[in-house]
Amino acid sequence: MDELGWGFPPGDLRVSDADRDRALSELGGAFRVGRITADEFDQRSGQALRARTGKELTALLTDLPPGGPPATRTTVPEPRNHAIAVRAVMGASALAATLLFAKAVVDALSPGDQRADTLSPAGIAVLLVGLIIFLRVIRAHRA
Repeated sequence: MDELGWGFPPGDLRVSDADRDRALSELGGAFRVGRITADEFDQRSGQALRARTGKELTALLTDLPPGGPPATRTTVPEPRNHAIAVRAVMGASALAATLLFAKAVVDALSPGDQRADTLSPAGIAVLLVGLIIFLRVIRAHRA
């Protein structure tokens, strides 16, 4: 157990999702009562989500008193839900882009003048691929 009583695994032992959630709760409580600023909360929350060891989580909270008021669900960001939503949009966009690309190829190989029909699905597919790239860039900047 750490020296301040946070209850995280000692030293370099790996932490669980529940440990990270407890750290986020403590940070949310500290932010709510004014012990840390919004920028500090954002920075420390990101570090807490990336923490792998008890030592890393303890370091984020060493200047805060233990057992502060618990954070409510509205003050703690829900990055997992956001990540799931981003992955869902990216997956749906990739599927739609693939289907539209396949339709464009089939239309292009079909006899007759279908040039106007072929450009529309291909253009939409390109836009969806652009959306996927955009979401990946945004996701990389948030991490």
